[in-house]
Amino acid sequence: MIHPSGPGITLHGFNNLTKSLSFNMFDVCYTQTKQEREDYTAYIDEEYNAERLTKILRTVTEIIGAHVLNIAQQDYEPQGASVTMLISEGPVGVPGEQRKDYNDESPGPLPEAVVAHLDKSHITVHTYPEYHPSEGISTFRADIDVSTCGEISPLKALHYLIHSFDTDIMTIDYRVRGFTRDIDGNKLFIDHEISSIQNYIPDEVKEQFDMIDVNVYQENIFHTKCKLKKFDLDNYLFGYSKDKLTQGQQDDITAQLKREMDEIYYGRNFGD
Repeated sequence: MIHPSGPGITLHGFNNLTKSLSFNMFDVCYTQTKQEREDYTAYIDEEYNAERLTKILRTVTEIIGAHVLNIAQQDYEPQGASVTMLISEGPVGVPGEQRKDYNDESPGPLPEAVVAHLDKSHITVHTYPEYHPSEGISTFRADIDVSTCGEISPLKALHYLIHSFDTDIMTIDYRVRGFTRDIDGNKLFIDHEISSIQNYIPDEVKEQFDMIDVNVYQENIFHTKCKLKKFDLDNYLFGYSKDKLTQGQQDDITAQLKREMDEIYYGRNFGD
């Protein structure tokens, strides 16, 4: 059995490459009191409960043209939620007409369009509300993993995922594992060109973030992290605005929030 796999590549058998996208987003908030922290956590739990997360993942499967085989979802006590989907190949339209779009380095669609299909795959999401024990900082993290086997890159779902969450910081990992073979038996360890995950993010989104790449090209490992450029203290106060604070309080809270975001972005603690 011979399958085409993008322009200029003809495979012997099924495309066995496994492509994995890990998308991690962080929302940071200043919660001065215990009540504010509890209210923020309750808001996050309601905003990103298992039902809504399931809808987000269903849309991801629509974008990449998959069929949902099974869904497991759970809201946790006291907070957090998880959803896991097993998905399978779903033919979409005329494959020959869409194959040219499978692996091109460009942002994927929002839900109106479907571009490809996949097999033997899964999508998971887990949420993690968290807070600082003494400084009044609360954070919310969502981890989404999209693993596909076949021609499509799950990076095509990245555009939609970014639009699905209000995020201050994103870390994105993409890796291609295993190999497939061409009709002459030669191993192919990747079936598309990629220079950066950033090429799958629209320009209008990239303009909003500072970005750093850490890529290991020879191992087909790609990493991009993003931090929101614009800072408005009102966007980080839960339940009130900065005009209720003195200038000294504003400066102190701003310093705490920016330090928290820098530590997450750079992946290390900064001393006083």
